[in-house]
Amino acid sequence: MGPSLCPNPFKGFTLRSESFEGLNDVFQGTSVDLSPLNSEWEAGQRRSLTGGVGGARKDRLHPSFPVFCSQGRRKMAPTHVLRCCQRGLAWIPVIFIALVVCWSYYAYVVELCLFTIPSILEKVVYLAVFHVSFIMFVWSYWKTIFTRPSTPSKEFCLPKSEKEQYEKEQRPETQQEILKRVATSLPLYTRTGAGAIRYCDRCQVIKPDRCHHCSACDMCVLKMDHHCPWVNNCVGFSNYKFFILFLTYSLVYCLFIAASVLQYFIKFWTLCRRKSAENCPKNDPPESHAKFHVLFLFFVAAMFCISILSLFTYHLWLVGKNRSTIEAFRAPVFRNGPDKNGFSLGFSKNIAQVFGDQKLYWLLPVFTSQGDGFSFPTRLVTVDPEQPTDCLQPGGLDKGAVEGSAEQTTPLSESQNRLLGNDYHIEEDHKETDILKSDESEAITISIESES
Repeated sequence: MGPSLCPNPFKGFTLRSESFEGLNDVFQGTSVDLSPLNSEWEAGQRRSLTGGVGGARKDRLHPSFPVFCSQGRRKMAPTHVLRCCQRGLAWIPVIFIALVVCWSYYAYVVELCLFTIPSILEKVVYLAVFHVSFIMFVWSYWKTIFTRPSTPSKEFCLPKSEKEQYEKEQRPETQQEILKRVATSLPLYTRTGAGAIRYCDRCQVIKPDRCHHCSACDMCVLKMDHHCPWVNNCVGFSNYKFFILFLTYSLVYCLFIAASVLQYFIKFWTLCRRKSAENCPKNDPPESHAKFHVLFLFFVAAMFCISILSLFTYHLWLVGKNRSTIEAFRAPVFRNGPDKNGFSLGFSKNIAQVFGDQKLYWLLPVFTSQGDGFSFPTRLVTVDPEQPTDCLQPGGLDKGAVEGSAEQTTPLSESQNRLLGNDYHIEEDHKETDILKSDESEAITISIESES
């Protein structure tokens, strides 16, 4: 037997219009008719709380909504307090990174460059390169943290009539029919593992392609890659380029610090431990508090460099394959089945989807990614240059086989094909023309051989 929900407090009561004393009877269990309030109670999200066998739909109800019990008391859900605590604790990794970066700035600029390095020219060069890498690192890190993730537009929300019908319906088959009717005008290529329309019951939207619900952010994120605790934000379509640049400049920042501090790290490490500095070699720096800053600076830079390097190379591989972290672990499912390379358009076009067409802005943390985040070209419609094409052999297939293969490789409707760029259609036209020309030339060759 499923969990019981609080009954509707307005159901089955009557209210005497000539006297307000009947309001007290509500809490004493007498008959009070509040049918107008009862109808509003059953509208929208509260419709699932009217009771009845199989009538509870808790997945439709946001946990922050208050629950009304029959005693007339309003119970404030504890999720508000928990959510505030989670949001506060989520900033701890970001604060930790900020404190480490501030300390590294002080240790490098003050303790190393000003107090340790004797050469003026070396100081100027080190400070110039350090500040360039520091500014780009902080800039990209800031953009990754404070760029709000993109969410599905109102176009992917169910209309009012279909939404009410979907919430009333209990059979999954009928619910899928409702979603399919709405999804006919939407650019949707992917499905669930069972082949159904992807719908988020929590956000109450049809999920666009590559969109997933983030439980930490409590929202559906376009082209979601992952939720990063070190930036306290969801990495997706709106800030994925910023995240890649953040990894790039943080790696450059750590590598430069480790490389420039190495020689002084060795000198401090091998510095003689005698109390009098007179017995030490003249080229060694005197023992001071800068020694500890330089030693720890090298260790911290090397440690972060090793950890960031693995993550950086992994995401560069994902960009080259045009996959997200979620898609790398679970291949997207199209109408003809799962395909891990479904969105791959070739290495150069995959890079351009994240960084844009203008290479001048590739290294700047400004948004230049292609598309709108709602639809993406797939290799099911356009020929993937990374995949060998073993179909469309001249003379190798009959007309029926060619038509059958065309139906399998092009599962999208004509209304959805409009989302693809004109260059893809032109590319397909050129390829079809080349195939026709090759057919003609082969036919001519065969006729000449037969005549000879």
